[in-house]
Amino acid sequence: MKTAEIRELTVAEIAERIETEKANLLRAKLNHAVSPVENPTTLKKARRDIARMMTILAQKQNVKS
Repeated sequence: MKTAEIRELTVAEIAERIETEKANLLRAKLNHAVSPVENPTTLKKARRDIARMMTILAQKQNVKS
């Protein structure tokens, strides 16, 4: 997900998206432990997307405070 797309979302939507992405990442990690994933860079991409969303969420919350 691109940064511009994340910035358009509301704080609640970003928080919800973070939770779903964390669950998807956990599921992918467990699947990878059982049988290797075709493209392991998807795990790296998911981690970075979560970090990007958390950063933007923190920025938005600091602006409101």
